[in-house]
Order: sequence, then structure tokens, then C-alpha cells
Amino acid sequence: MNFCSSCGQRVALQIPDGDNRHRYVCGACSIIHYQNPKMVVGAIPEWGSKILLCRRAIEPRHGKWTLPAGFMENGESTAEAAARETLEEANARVEMGPIFSVISVPHVDQVHIFYRARLLDLNFSPGTESLEVELFEEQDIPWREVAFRTVTTTLERYFHDRGQGTFQCHTDAILPVRPTGKV
Repeated sequence: MNFCSSCGQRVALQIPDGDNRHRYVCGACSIIHYQNPKMVVGAIPEWGSKILLCRRAIEPRHGKWTLPAGFMENGESTAEAAARETLEEANARVEMGPIFSVISVPHVDQVHIFYRARLLDLNFSPGTESLEVELFEEQDIPWREVAFRTVTTTLERYFHDRGQGTFQCHTDAILPVRPTGKV
């Protein structure tokens, strides 16, 4: 950030009084510009024992499979965002259930939230961000082709809970993959 979005003057990176982190601060109008994590919200659309996945038509991870999810917009709740993303990516209407997972991804400044959701019907099709959408049984999920570790983690927890006959809300953190140095 170079300029204040309030008055247009230059900003400087500094620790404001009473704070403990560097922030962009405008020297002219004293506005502190906080930069906070982005919220990624989505659904685990269920139809009987199957889960609806979308094959991505966009980067990152073009061609990989994911749960319908995306960035939350201002003015909507997390549940509204998850339902909207499911409609946009899979043209699927869902009844939102409880929050299933909350996963922090600090190295990319994101928090991913997934809700359990019940498909209202089988009228789904690829949205503009999806190449295809498909219902999968657990054993048929293309695990090696899942786009994001947050989705893999969520699905693994989901199928574990389903096997136990009870669902919980899971909290996790995804840390960056560190190279092992092995060839």
C-alpha cells in the first residue's frame, strides 16, 4: 500500500501507539489501514451418501476438484456466502446446515469456513468457475486431484465423523509445506 484510500496521501508502515504490529498509517489524516485475513466460505453439499464437488475452471489449481467455496462479500453472512458460492459454482440450491470446519491458513492470510449443506434437488450444473460438477461417494473422490489442503482436511474430517455417526465442528490450521531437502 502506498497511498491512503481516505485522503490520497502517502502512508508509512509503522507500529501505531497502543498496537503491536506494523500497519499502514496515513501521516496526513492519521487513518490506520488494517489488513486482515480474507474469509473463504463454502459448503459440503450432501445428497444421501454422496458429496458434490466442482472441477475448477479458474486458477489457482485449474482442473482440480474442490468443494464449492469462495471469498465472502461485504454485507453477507458466512452462511449466505456459502450458499451463494454453491449456487455460482455448481448452480446448486442448498439448505445450509451447521458450520463443520474452520481452518486458519495464516501463510496466505485466509480463514476457510465450510458448512454442511443439503442439496435441495439434483438440478446442478457447472457455473462459470467450474468445468464440471459431480456427486461422489467417499471411495470415488479423486483425492490426488483435490485442489486445496483445506478441502482435503475438511473432507477427511467429514467422512471420519460420518463413520462415527456424529458430526462435530472442527478447527485446524494449515501451515506452509516445507521442503524436505530430499530428492
